Amino acid sequence: MTIIAGNFKANLTRIQVATFAKELDSILTDMQTSSHLQVDIFPSHTALLTNNFKHFHIGAQNAYFAQNGGFTGEIGLSQLQEFNINRLIIGHSERRTLFGENQDFINKKFRFYAEAGFEIYYCIGEPLSVRQKGKNALKDFLGTQLNGIDITYPKLIIAYEPIWAIGTGESATLEQIESTHSMLATFTSAPLLYGGSVNPTNAREILCTPYVNGVLVGSASLNIQSFTDIIRASK
Repeated sequence: MTIIAGNFKANLTRIQVATFAKELDSILTDMQTSSHLQVDIFPSHTALLTNNFKHFHIGAQNAYFAQNGGFTGEIGLSQLQEFNINRLIIGHSERRTLFGENQDFINKKFRFYAEAGFEIYYCIGEPLSVRQKGKNALKDFLGTQLNGIDITYPKLIIAYEPIWAIGTGESATLEQIESTHSMLATFTSAPLLYGGSVNPTNAREILCTPYVNGVLVGSASLNIQSFTDIIRASK
């Protein structure tokens, strides 16, 4: 199975996502995608659509670990269920660094949504300072980000996104990607995605790299042409 996912972050309005989704479903119909390809998109909360498309799935970028309640600014399980959504990104570096989500908080979120049967995109990745210290430091750092996570959960997807490559236009080298993914494969048998400045130019090489089961795409997913070019690269 190859997984192509787009994280829209705080981009695109609801109208824009609706247009994108309609066009994406049509393009994937024409492409006659196989059962070995999974395509998911993750719009912002105000742009969530009902998850009833034929060839791809809608997921959420974030949610609080509760059915509902007094959690201002958050959405809970009830809101996601209204949209028939059962996919969620957890542990993204922007949630960790910008919004202060520590490992304990992330673990609670993971456990709650695993119990709810969600497919979980669990993100891990290192800052450049850790990368520069060598393989042992990298292994220890990424291992710490997996502490408390059930790495045998059958609906787990690991997205490796080196922080220094997110939104910078600088992707990790193929050697770095293969080396890190082969290391992660010793931790878990879950599918391993690469994220970090993935674009139509480098997608094919990345997807052909050993131990890479797909990609989590940021800015290149916002344009329907570039996103579908990445999907075509998977074929």
